[in-house]
This record gives sequence, structure tokens and C-alpha cells, in this order.
Amino acid sequence: MSGPLSLEPGGGRDDTLALRLSATHDTTLALRVARAPEDPVDRLAADMADQIGPAVHAWEVAALLESEGLTGEQIRERYRHPGLFSLAGDLYGRVPRSFPEPPRGADPWAPDHVRCALRGVLFALPGLAYVLTGRLWHGERGVYALIAAGLLSWAWGQALSHRAYLRLAVGRRESGRTLLSGAPAGALISSAAALAVAGPGPAALFAVGQSLYLAAAGVLLVCGRERLLLATLAPLIAGTAVLPWWEPGAVVRIALPALTVLLSLAAAGRSVLEMLRAGAVAGDGTRPKLFASLPYGLFGLGAGVLVTFVGQRSALAVVALTLSMGPAEWLLYRYRGLSLTALRAAADEPGFRLRSAGTLAICLGGYLLPLVPAALLTEAPPGPVVAVAALLWTALLLQAFGIAWTPAVITVGAASVAALSAVTAGAPDTSVLLLCCATAAVLLTASALWLLGRPTAHA
Repeated sequence: MSGPLSLEPGGGRDDTLALRLSATHDTTLALRVARAPEDPVDRLAADMADQIGPAVHAWEVAALLESEGLTGEQIRERYRHPGLFSLAGDLYGRVPRSFPEPPRGADPWAPDHVRCALRGVLFALPGLAYVLTGRLWHGERGVYALIAAGLLSWAWGQALSHRAYLRLAVGRRESGRTLLSGAPAGALISSAAALAVAGPGPAALFAVGQSLYLAAAGVLLVCGRERLLLATLAPLIAGTAVLPWWEPGAVVRIALPALTVLLSLAAAGRSVLEMLRAGAVAGDGTRPKLFASLPYGLFGLGAGVLVTFVGQRSALAVVALTLSMGPAEWLLYRYRGLSLTALRAAADEPGFRLRSAGTLAICLGGYLLPLVPAALLTEAPPGPVVAVAALLWTALLLQAFGIAWTPAVITVGAASVAALSAVTAGAPDTSVLLLCCATAAVLLTASALWLLGRPTAHA
């Protein structure tokens, strides 16, 4: 019992019955009822309108009155009703039904701002290794070896991460076993490709280090150990920071990247061991087929080829794209959250499609607009940079909803046309690269509008 209900008329209310229909909508419906000012039942209805309105049966009102401590004597003498249920039925009839929405819970897709920003930095910082060691291995074959190893590492890492996340849904131990077997295999394949392109020498050695680091970094990112990965990059950061004032020499230039690789391998190994120590999950079911991760690897390969072509004209443009992956991930989360808001606000499917299109325009536009001045600052043509960025973001958006083959096929198609142009002309013309990437971005955006504009996609 919460105490007796105040039965005295409140001053200054006149004859207005205020019904707050929803706490989430700051609106008040004023219902004017014709009554005598001394009618105690109307006054009681006005006082309890917020509680009586959501009731679906008079018995709920009876329970409410009882919980407020209303006695049989008060009901008979003050309200002129023979009993509790009689008064409850009268109140139920006088107050219109109002069904407020439940309080809105926390956004399940609220992004982790620090984590998203950190990821963008983590994708860009390993490039400091090229600043430190570039003069020691630079050459045409060395560049091609690093590109080949990087593309294979990127493609393998995308597919392995997808499979590891699938196994993580079963248990940490299962995901750890996937990473334990997949990460070394990826490093071995990419290292072999670099050795085949460059032959034995400094370039191949650097490519091996690159492959080992990318494999370890992929493991740490899957495990959510971004801060630990940042710590392993400390030698690179420190070595690059002193270059304007001090020439460290060849030994230091080699030792600092090597130390970063060793630290990242140690951190990744420890993370995998922690996952393997987790208890086994009973009845983990059938392992997902390897074919399910194939489109993610193909997308990684195609995207890597397109970004490489952008980098042929401006390496700094690739740095801008890499740094933008942090905001891109943040906007992916915001799209999910805003879509849920649109789903609650829309009254029908056409209305939701319109709101969904607006959400996509806001998020995609918010990602692309800062890249225009960034491309201009790097003296790169902004068209291809923005087109590649639009392709990457829309493809990642579709992948976030489990739509993998559409972005894979479109991205590989665009990369194949650009690569064919490079084979015939030495390097894809800016207009060709722009056409390939813009066409792919338009197709992916249209796919997102169609596939994600359905309410069932967000259920």
C-alpha cells in the first residue's frame, strides 16, 4: 500500500481533465468534461487520469484504487457508489483510453567513440615503418612485392576475421582455435608471394615482417585489444618522431620495426592463449563452411586493388582513406541506431523507406564530405578518393547486415576493370578509375536503399 489517496479537490483545476498520453512525446491532451464543480468522481478521475488511461479493463482500475488505500466507507459516503467495482467501472468509463509508449531504452548500437577513433589511427600508424625503412629496400620489385603481400594479407584477414567472429558467437575457445590456425597460414601465404615477386633480399624480408604484423594485428582487433595493439606500435612512433632531428642509422631503422613485429606477435599469441583457456562450449554445432567467408576475402582483395591505384597518384590520399576508417565505423553504428529510431517513428513501409533513405544520405554524406578537402590537401584528384570511400562505406554497411556477395561481386568487378586498364596503359587513367569506383558506389548505394529500406532488415 502506497498510502491513502488524497480525496480533497485540488485548487485551480477548473473543469479540465489532463491526460498525458506519452512520456516520450511532450504533448498533453486536454479533455474538457461537463460536470458540476463539486462532483467528487470527476475530480478523482482528473487526479488519476494518467493511471486510469492505460487500463484495458475496469478491474485494473479497481486494483489501482485498492492499492491507493481507498476504503469501502469512502466509496459509499464520498463517491456515492455501492462498492469498489462500481466506482472503478464509472472511472473507467469517464477517462478515455491512452496507451503511452514504454520508456525508450538505451541505444543498442551506440558507438564507442574512443574505440572507433583508435581503429582509424591503428590502420594508419603501421605506415610509419615505410618511412623508417623505405630507403633500405626501395625499388620497383620491392614495391611490387609489398603490394602483393599486402593485398593477400588484406584479403585473407577479411575472410579470417569473418570466420573468427562467427566462431566467437559459439565461444571464445572456438574463435581462438580459428585464429591460431588461420593467422599463421595467412602470414605464410603473403610472405611466399612477396618472396616470389622480389626474390631473396631486403624487400622480401620487410614484406615478411609486414605479413607477420598484419596477421598479429588482425588477431588483436578481433579480440578487441586495440589499446594493446597501439602499445606495440610505440617503437615505430618513437623512431619516426625523432627523424627530423636525428639520423638513427640503418641498424636502428631496422630494429624498431622488427621490435614492433615481435611485440605484436607476442601480444597476439597471449590473446589467443587466453581464448584457448576458455571453457569448451557443449554442442557447438556444425562449423560454418569456409565458403561463407569467401565473399569477405574477395571484397578485401578488390578494395585493396582500388586503394592501391589511388595510392599510385598520392600516397597521402591513402593515409587519409585509412584514417577515415575510424569515422566510417562510427557512422556504421550510427546508421544502425538511427534506423531503429526510424523504425519506431514510421507508420508504414513507404514511410520507413523514406526515413531509411534519409538516414543513409546523412551517414554517407557525413563520411564523404570531409574527404574532399582531405584529398585536395594531399594534391590528389578528389573524385577517385571520394568514389573509393563511398564504395568502401556502402560495402561495409551491407556486410554489417550479412549481405556479403553483392559488395564482393561489385567491388571485384570494379577492381578488375581498373586492373585491366592498368595492364593495357601502365596505370589506370584517373577518369577510368573514377568511372569504375563511382559506378560501383552507385550500385552499392542502390542496393543498400533497396535491401536495407525494408523494415524486416532491421528486426
